[in-house]
Amino acid sequence: MTARNALLPFSLMALLMLLATPTKANSLPNMLNITEWPVEWGGRPRDPYVAPDGEVWFCGQSGNYLARFDPQAETFTKVSIDEGTHPHNLIVAGDGTVWYAGNKNALIGALNPKTGKVTRHPMPKGVTDPHTLVFHPDGHIWFTAQRSNAIGRLNPETGEIKLARIAGADTRPYGIKVAPDGVVVAVLFGTNKLALVQPDTLAIMEITLPSPHSRPRRLEITPDGDIWYADYSGGTLGHYNRESGKFTDYPLPAGPQSQPYGTALDGEGVVWVAQTGVQPNRIVGFDTQSRRFVSESVVPSGGTVRHMMYDEKTGAFWFGVDSGFLARGKPHWQ
Repeated sequence: MTARNALLPFSLMALLMLLATPTKANSLPNMLNITEWPVEWGGRPRDPYVAPDGEVWFCGQSGNYLARFDPQAETFTKVSIDEGTHPHNLIVAGDGTVWYAGNKNALIGALNPKTGKVTRHPMPKGVTDPHTLVFHPDGHIWFTAQRSNAIGRLNPETGEIKLARIAGADTRPYGIKVAPDGVVVAVLFGTNKLALVQPDTLAIMEITLPSPHSRPRRLEITPDGDIWYADYSGGTLGHYNRESGKFTDYPLPAGPQSQPYGTALDGEGVVWVAQTGVQPNRIVGFDTQSRRFVSESVVPSGGTVRHMMYDEKTGAFWFGVDSGFLARGKPHWQ
């Protein structure tokens, strides 16, 4: 029994098990509190990340800025960056450094929030669009470059960048995570494949999904090493067991047109998935232990949720909404 389930009375647990069967879009309980804050600068706020001090940093992709949000004071601070950067994603290191992907100016920037100084790491030849970043336990930063068909490894100390090139055209490496054993996993959104990269050698192993029509866009990895991916074209949450090689698809409540996009794995083993093919977007929770959908919630401000980040300290996850909002989702059982 999970810690989450341990908090629930038996009768409520039984009720949730009955309601969790995805027979209808409205059959699921709303087990998520969503709070939104309007971002005055708009510009597609996205990809928030909770810093060690509790402040939330995020990108203004089309607005070409970085910003931080103080959840206690509920105030925003905008940070200007180089023109033409159009940051796609950011992550915050333990020392507070904000690392961001310059999706249009082919660099990864490192912002010192105390001094405002930016250190720029230009991409190697042939890579123009760093996309999504992730920290590796060994200290490196890994990233995808969607239109450049590459997965990269950046050494934050030296600035050295090494690449794992994906064979084929328009493979579109997109979401990226690190498995418990250190293997770097990316989804290839232009194909029906996953890419597993060895962190030391950068050797790539491609895993082909059962359906040729699948287009995985984001992913999560549970502590057991299993890979859960949002199949954008198939309207499913896919599961890949690395040990057995077995695949299982779980159709999303909104059906084939659900277009799952942003995902977050919480501390109780629930994968939260944003269904962007319905308006307003709906976020559903899938319990990876009971293998059932357990929640569905409407995003109040409406449109597209592209990326989500879980904060272990608060038991909540954060996301941006294209319509101009920063948002926090907190399960009721927290």
